[in-house]
Amino acid sequence: MSITIQSERLTFRPWQPSDFEAYAAYYADDATARYVGGQMSRDRAWRHFAAVVGHWTLKGYGFWAVDETASGEFVGCIGLQMPEGWPELEFGYWLMPSAHGKSYATEGGVRCLDYAYKELGAKTLVSYIDPANEPSRRVAERLDAELEDTIELLNYGPHCVYRYTPRSA
Repeated sequence: MSITIQSERLTFRPWQPSDFEAYAAYYADDATARYVGGQMSRDRAWRHFAAVVGHWTLKGYGFWAVDETASGEFVGCIGLQMPEGWPELEFGYWLMPSAHGKSYATEGGVRCLDYAYKELGAKTLVSYIDPANEPSRRVAERLDAELEDTIELLNYGPHCVYRYTPRSA
């Protein structure tokens, strides 16, 4: 079961069935879903949604549904994953278009990295980023990640490996 955590402006909370509409809409649009697995039909998005929710049960951590705390508006998905076959623990996110340009990815990253290292005891953490995804590459760099390599990430093609180190207290 997912837990709830907060950052300055964001609430990271368990997924609810009512979140699926926004989730399906995000994945229905190639422009938004391009760098997070690609456009999906509604039924495929449902299975993907169920896998995200189930990751919490199987691993004890995962991606949170994220709301802007002040308004309660759903703004996206931020968290940690290591599904079967994944090379190592990954920090990732996607944000609704209305949430772009507000530094939520960076703020969420700071909170997730803190959670990964301090709460989960992670020894290593990366982000796998499509080389063409310049905004996400900039977020990783703002979070002090180092570009380590480019790998073929399963069936997702080439991805840059950005490695994070624990932040000082």
